[in-house]
Amino acid sequence: MKTHSLLFRAGFLLTAIFLISAGTAFSQKMGYVDTDYILQNIPEYQDAQNEIEDLSKQWQEEIEEMFAEVDRMYKTYQADAVLLPEDMKRKREDEIIKAEKEVKELQKKRFGTDGELFQKRQELIKPIQEKIFNAIEEIATKKNYAIVFDKASGPVIMFVNSKYDISDEVLDQVGSIMGVRGQ
Repeated sequence: MKTHSLLFRAGFLLTAIFLISAGTAFSQKMGYVDTDYILQNIPEYQDAQNEIEDLSKQWQEEIEEMFAEVDRMYKTYQADAVLLPEDMKRKREDEIIKAEKEVKELQKKRFGTDGELFQKRQELIKPIQEKIFNAIEEIATKKNYAIVFDKASGPVIMFVNSKYDISDEVLDQVGSIMGVRGQ
């Protein structure tokens, strides 16, 4: 793991050096931001993080209590099982299975990939991220930066001046090559 991290850093450093020297050769300005630093210094972000954390703790406690209730139901069932007729055993087993399923569904609803916590995070954090991105774009355009990287996320490009986009040219060339091969 440590070797992988060193290789990643070395690769990032080489990429950064290459981009900086390429940028210098073409007289293009580059910059970087540290979004972690920016976010940590925005009170609105801290408030949002606290709200998300409080909500997460509240929901986690609720789910843990429900799982504890399912566990109590199961232990009671185990203690009573010897004395219960088969139809009562099946009924109690079904109740336990139903209760456990409900807790798991609630857990997924709250903490799943598109769950309520994710949606709340999007609701609170996304507007802040958009403000940051808009500020980066405005500053980069105003100060004539060609590229702005995010130091916090590794080699992530936060802004690129669209006048340096050659995607359509690449598509044209690929299209002509594909057209020749396709015939």
